[in-house]
Amino acid sequence: MGRDFKKLDIYCKSYALALEIYKLLPSFPKSEENNLVDQLRRCCISIPLNIAGGSGAHSNKVYLTFLGYSYKRSKELEVLFDLCLDLGLVDKQVYDLLWSMLEEVRAKLYRFMQQVDKEIQQGKPNFSYWRDSVLIPA
Repeated sequence: MGRDFKKLDIYCKSYALALEIYKLLPSFPKSEENNLVDQLRRCCISIPLNIAGGSGAHSNKVYLTFLGYSYKRSKELEVLFDLCLDLGLVDKQVYDLLWSMLEEVRAKLYRFMQQVDKEIQQGKPNFSYWRDSVLIPA
């Protein structure tokens, strides 16, 4: 049985970030459709997809690998945001909003990865993440 990823704060926040990016993409020029737009789509959706995919992992080590993929994609998204701002495809206000959402996701994801890694070091086979620090706030 897999973990219920929909109860994880990192999943919900990364999903919300992906939605914000998807809403923004129709305003981009057609010339970027096969480049920057596609990269943004793949990158932003990869974060919650890997959190969800990893939730079905049979061990903490495999789960941590999936979380690592999400974290790496968040770093790529940072570069894409900078490009969008520097190319004038988004204004500073939109950039700041997306950046703050990304920073929150990345910080929470990093802390979650540390918790999973700690449980690996303690020899626990599966991460018992049913604690307030990682769940959606009530």
